[in-house]
Amino acid sequence: MNSANGAAVVVGVDGSEPAARAVRLAAREAVRRNRPLRVVHAFIWPLLRVPVSAPTDAPPGAGLRHQAEQVVGDAVAVAEAECPGLRITGEIIDGEASAVLLGESPTAALVVLGDRGLGGFAALVVGSVAIQVASHADCPVLIARGTAHDAGPVVVGVDGSPLSRDAVEFAAGAASSRGARLHAVHAWTHPASQGPGDMQPLVYEEGQVRDEEDRVLAESLTGVEERWPDVPVTHEVTHARPVAALTAASRDAQLLVVGRRGRGELTGLLLGSVSQALLHRADCPVAVVRADD
Repeated sequence: MNSANGAAVVVGVDGSEPAARAVRLAAREAVRRNRPLRVVHAFIWPLLRVPVSAPTDAPPGAGLRHQAEQVVGDAVAVAEAECPGLRITGEIIDGEASAVLLGESPTAALVVLGDRGLGGFAALVVGSVAIQVASHADCPVLIARGTAHDAGPVVVGVDGSPLSRDAVEFAAGAASSRGARLHAVHAWTHPASQGPGDMQPLVYEEGQVRDEEDRVLAESLTGVEERWPDVPVTHEVTHARPVAALTAASRDAQLLVVGRRGRGELTGLLLGSVSQALLHRADCPVAVVRADD
């Protein structure tokens, strides 16, 4: 995670309504973090060797380059209206959207995206750009979807992995900046394996397993109340599938925070099955947190 003082909150825009929602969310995040906002539009047409300037006899405002400038200008205006006084810059960068935003991520405090763009089909709940950026970015990625309930908690999914502890730290900071409660959810369906190749028992005593799952959650929250004394912390251990439990918790939340991968995910999958499912199903904005190098 980039914590440099000058690191901006970066938002990708394409002129769509989901992108406009992302701009408003990103502007509020920038204010909370005391960061500038950087509006970025990926301009793919030069890569395809398509003429981007208006013909000499074209009416004013014609041409793909001018349209891209309009997309950025409109997004900057939305951000200024949402958060007057915020430091905002806008830029058009030649390239494909995922590649451009991933190129921004090493120096960004946060990358914010809409859940769909102009190229998204209505039947697809989350777009391919959002999935690719959430999977590979070098900073946390915030997907604007659902409704951020201002009176609700910041919810974080916990599974006992080192990455989920990074997610807890991010979520606690988000709760502090919002003046919100942190609600940690740990869902389990069977006893967790202790390492690669471990066999899960066919028969187990549920009370003992619940005690162990309580311990997993408690360890993941160790030190949070000391580091974030202004944040009330509640926790929930539930015998349920993680996607179902976290989707339910998102219904009245301001924000849902998950790690990029969780316990039990294959290391080759950069975006775990739980995280990816929540990008499709959550009822509030979702932050995907990578491991802190």
